[in-house]
Amino acid sequence: MVTISEKAKKQLVTYRETEGYDKTYHIRVSVKGGGCSGLMYDLSFDNTINDTDQVLEQESGIKVLVDKKSLLYLAGTVLDFSDGLNGKGFQFVNPNASRTCGCGESFAV
Repeated sequence: MVTISEKAKKQLVTYRETEGYDKTYHIRVSVKGGGCSGLMYDLSFDNTINDTDQVLEQESGIKVLVDKKSLLYLAGTVLDFSDGLNGKGFQFVNPNASRTCGCGESFAV
């Protein structure tokens, strides 16, 4: 399961509105090959739910779409948002990652 923190939920709702997406667009979280550690996180808006997607409903009404392959790497992950001095943006707190890169967008298991 992938969980979204309160800070991240607020930012996602704000970004969805700012980018002109309506409430039929959901958050897609996936894992792709690449990056300096071997795997990369991908976060986007999507209004298509595929047969292979796991749909995770959040308390705020936000749906998180994760394809079954990515779910293996993302089980237990928390999507957070940081706006502190050390960086601003979404952060993946993934208990499955054995190593992450400095930018936080790439990981290995």
